[in-house]
Amino acid sequence: MKKIIYLTVFASLFSCSSNQPSSDVQTETSIRQEDMAAPDPLDTTGGKGVFFVDLKDSQDVKSPLLVKMGVKGMDVEAAGPVNNLKGHHHIIIDGAAIAEGAGVPLDETNLHFGKGQTESELKLTKGFHTLTLQFANGVHGSYGPRWSRTITVNAK
Repeated sequence: MKKIIYLTVFASLFSCSSNQPSSDVQTETSIRQEDMAAPDPLDTTGGKGVFFVDLKDSQDVKSPLLVKMGVKGMDVEAAGPVNNLKGHHHIIIDGAAIAEGAGVPLDETNLHFGKGQTESELKLTKGFHTLTLQFANGVHGSYGPRWSRTITVNAK
């Protein structure tokens, strides 16, 4: 929602010449200023977002591996009611981020951490895998790709 603010400025100019009589000159100027929409609560600039604490993209790992999950800009809580700027982690193995508002599926490749866990042990088959960390609200509704992070690991 945009708010438009109109500001009217009046300026009085006075003549200061001793040879001419003093006269008032009045001018009117209208300035239009558009107020920007309210800040986006899901904005991930300034370091906000999800991250893997001890894993890096293209890292070689041994299975099972301990995965530590972090988030900055939201609070971790258990699944339940939807609370503003709160939610829990999901890891999607060999899949992509979930669209904003869509539910995170519950199956063997979409892991839910609905108790508010911030670490878990993962068993991976040998080879390359993508791990997508996805943050979602209390009813597993995704906060979207902005609140996800995908890396590739090589399980040995």
